[in-house]
Amino acid sequence: MNTVHRPRRLAASILAAALAGTGLTVAVAPAAHAAASDVVAKLPISTYSALAVDNVHQRVFVADANVGSNYNYGLVAVYTFTGERVSTINFSYHVSGLAVSADGSTLYVGQRYGIFVYDTETLALKSAPGVYADQCGREVVVAGGKPYYTTQWTDYASQCGTATTQLDTLVGGNLQRTGWNDAGKLLLEGGPNDTFVMGQALNAAAPNPFVSVFDGSGDTPVRTATRRFADDAGGGALNLKDVAVSPDGAKIALADAAAGTRLLNTSDLSDAATGYRPLPDGATATSVAFSGDGKYLARGAAATGTTPDLLVQPADPADSTAPLEFVFEGSQDGDQVVPRGMEWSADGSRLFAVTTNAAGNQFWLHIIQPPAVQYDVRFTGALTHSPAQAVAGEALAVRGKLEWDGPAPGEPLKVKATRTDANGTHDLGTFTVKDDGSYTVLDEPDLVGDATYSVSYLGDLTHRPADGLSTTVTVGKAPTSITLNAPAEASQATGVQITGTFTAQGKALPERATLKVQRTDRLGSGVLTSVTVAADGTFTLNDLPRSRRDVTYTVSWPGDDLHLASTASATVFVTR
Repeated sequence: MNTVHRPRRLAASILAAALAGTGLTVAVAPAAHAAASDVVAKLPISTYSALAVDNVHQRVFVADANVGSNYNYGLVAVYTFTGERVSTINFSYHVSGLAVSADGSTLYVGQRYGIFVYDTETLALKSAPGVYADQCGREVVVAGGKPYYTTQWTDYASQCGTATTQLDTLVGGNLQRTGWNDAGKLLLEGGPNDTFVMGQALNAAAPNPFVSVFDGSGDTPVRTATRRFADDAGGGALNLKDVAVSPDGAKIALADAAAGTRLLNTSDLSDAATGYRPLPDGATATSVAFSGDGKYLARGAAATGTTPDLLVQPADPADSTAPLEFVFEGSQDGDQVVPRGMEWSADGSRLFAVTTNAAGNQFWLHIIQPPAVQYDVRFTGALTHSPAQAVAGEALAVRGKLEWDGPAPGEPLKVKATRTDANGTHDLGTFTVKDDGSYTVLDEPDLVGDATYSVSYLGDLTHRPADGLSTTVTVGKAPTSITLNAPAEASQATGVQITGTFTAQGKALPERATLKVQRTDRLGSGVLTSVTVAADGTFTLNDLPRSRRDVTYTVSWPGDDLHLASTASATVFVTR
């Protein structure tokens, strides 16, 4: 059954409607939550190989790999841009690797014994030239008006991880082996101007995989740049899951299961001056794709729980606009984005993403439309804080209000906050904006003096960034107190015992406090042995008075960088 669903991370409620005769269920978000739409189709496959998009006829092709046996059948499922399945192309052997020609007229399908060529409008088979047999699954890409494809042969499917892969092509319909080859899987990704990228999957025979750029315009491909990533000690090796080339051909993004999203300069494969922020903690990169208009980057991942499996964000890594986040949740969505599982429409209006469940035997096609309009956001009023007197080491709340234009957001907006003090600027994280626009920044300043709190809104794909507000708070020392419990009368013979409690607010003391003790009697004043406060804040003072009548005991603590001093006194009448 094909289904359409809106992830719960993007909207609080959905309105379902069935499309008659298609088996397609559509979930439509109310206008108040229209941040992005996510149509979902359940795919009729049990394994996954490739995804390709025909922008001319608005078709999406998904291949079921089904490798591993001569007896396995393959298929390619064909969908519209709205998620309706219009056809299924069946094969006598497994299929893997899909590519659409630059003009959208031709679909190339990698099959076990051939490259099948279809008319994308009619889905009629145009030709099926035989090629070297493939046991492990092909990659297919088009450059220079011809397909390039991988061929990997082994005696047993278990050897596919390390067996040699050849890069082949068809010139004038005739098979041609390019001579390029290496161990394990070789991923192919097309780029503009008849270029393509080849990336090697990490495997036991290739502990330091490569990425290479090729010019495919001639009869044989010419390598223009190549790079390996491991250092001299073997660390930092690439664990490649996907490759994407920017529409202008200037940048290449890699989904690296070890390092996240790498951004490279295509000319020499050096690291770009500014890279993308790390994926959320707990997310492992599986897929990456630039939108056809160059505005967006989609980053797919494998994650659990509430950690996002998909981020859609500006393609410019210097743009700090917050991404749209998608959490896929099992039986209706899949659990993660598959490797090599994303493609965009040429105009950037739709992202096609394939997800799978934890077992890897069910698959879904998501058709996501990022919002086309952004709305203004602004801060109103001034920032306030409580308590009125901030002290070091104690909670402080800074409050403000935000307004936004357009529909209510499907996800609560978040403000970013920083604190600047004598030790520099500190990132306090993000804080949720309530439905009425109010927000509260919580902090625990740890330095006495002026602290400036600043809030800003970084924006998202629905709302533009907004300049923030600042307020300066004077942070004082935390108070301390000493209480004494002394007898009204004592004797010189038995001595004086006074108990007490020392309390320090704010940040905990680095060690137990030591209190100064002074005794004043008719003979004068003198300092007694200091007392150390126990872990529970209590202490005991014992003394043998030297004179009778009133004796006053004064206990004091001098304070420190974060705490005020305190003192307390008690007078005892001493008899013989």
